Amino acid sequence: MCRSIKTLRPPAIPEEATEEEIRAAALQFVRKVSGFRVPAAHNQEVFDRAVEEITEATVRLLDGLEVRGAVRTP
Repeated sequence: MCRSIKTLRPPAIPEEATEEEIRAAALQFVRKVSGFRVPAAHNQEVFDRAVEEITEATVRLLDGLEVRGAVRTP
């Protein structure tokens, strides 16, 4: 997979991931899967929509994860 996508949950990072970090990971994922660093104009909308959907799914994932032994902050 993409080596530039980093783990976004504690304890891999000291605090909760920022919206910017989550969106950057989603963008890297879409770039990798699509094979396009920058999409052509006729693909821009679907590319952007995929980034948004993956960002939202990642937020839900991180919010729902329970890391045993870690202190969860609200």
